[in-house]
Amino acid sequence: MIMSLAWRNIWRQPVRTTLSVVGMAFASLLLVFMASFQFGAYDTMKSSMLKISDGFGQFQPVGYKDDPEIEKVIADPAALMAEAEQIAGITASTLRSNGFGLLANGERSFAAAIVAVDPGREHKVSKLDTMVERGRALTSDDDAAIVLGEGLARNLRLELGDQVTLLGSGLDGSVAADVLTLVGIFKSGIPEIDRTIARMPLQRFDDTFAMYGAVHIVALSADSVPAVERAEPELRALAARHGLVYLNWGELQPGVKQAIDFDLVTSLLMYVTLVVVVVFIILNTLYMSVLERTREFGVLLAIGMKPGQIGRMVWMEMIFLSLFGNGVGIVLGMALTGYFTQVGISFAGMEEIYAQWGLPSRMYPTMTFGRVLGGPGAVVAAIGVLGIIPYRR
Repeated sequence: MIMSLAWRNIWRQPVRTTLSVVGMAFASLLLVFMASFQFGAYDTMKSSMLKISDGFGQFQPVGYKDDPEIEKVIADPAALMAEAEQIAGITASTLRSNGFGLLANGERSFAAAIVAVDPGREHKVSKLDTMVERGRALTSDDDAAIVLGEGLARNLRLELGDQVTLLGSGLDGSVAADVLTLVGIFKSGIPEIDRTIARMPLQRFDDTFAMYGAVHIVALSADSVPAVERAEPELRALAARHGLVYLNWGELQPGVKQAIDFDLVTSLLMYVTLVVVVVFIILNTLYMSVLERTREFGVLLAIGMKPGQIGRMVWMEMIFLSLFGNGVGIVLGMALTGYFTQVGISFAGMEEIYAQWGLPSRMYPTMTFGRVLGGPGAVVAAIGVLGIIPYRR
């Protein structure tokens, strides 16, 4: 009976109820869309940057990230790759070796980070191969070949087909020297990568740097960032069994993680402010309605209704109102988010800035259970808890 009375009571003042529902619906719509867009942008940012080079996660020797000495190696990478690809969510893996060397073209020479990749597997983890603007990417048939970043090739004044001399230090301390032919020039849009990275076949690197089959990194690809995050406990356990460490996306890209964390904190403050404003506006309206209904409550008491029952009726009115208003907002928010999930959102004039970070020109919101219900749920919960004030009144 109390629930039936509460539902009828909120429609006794249709204008007030409609305004309250519209206010809550609009706030919920904003919360659903903004959260979906913000976290979707985070997912796009992480996925895009990780696909350029790092991969969604990496196995490395202990201490290699902070001090990348050539002597720190993974001695048996094949077994590690086979086990990693059996973990749910991991779609591919590839081997890499890194070295530092001097690239020379005649009298011009520049230091470079030499990245050795397996051409047959690298494209499954990194999209640098798709960023080759001139020439071609490395293939499984290549031997004495090299692909350079656009800035590095320009500094060395190299053209496709030119030979470049490589000098470095091998694993056994010997001089690593080689002459390679430039077959491709890539442009990632990230100056740091384009000015410093040179890629060569893993087998050629193994011979030149005397690696004897060892590598420095096993890089992983996954269905998505959340998928590899769910698999992280298994990946860390696998790394520990092999005497290695596993690095997740945040450890590989600490600058990106810090930027996301800072943006998330500021956004949460905005979300909390919006929820608080909406809750107090609704509660103020309901509290004033309670004060206006003194005669009604007196009649209810006269016909035998207990004060506790009246209080529960008022509380149920608030709950019904908040559920209805937020329900409408959730439906509208999901519809709006679903539309932009298909078409994306672009920001005119920001394309070059996004390209510098390896980001696409369009961002797409993504809906999850938590993103859809988190904000509206907070509004309903706050009204339910703070509704004790009109209840006690």
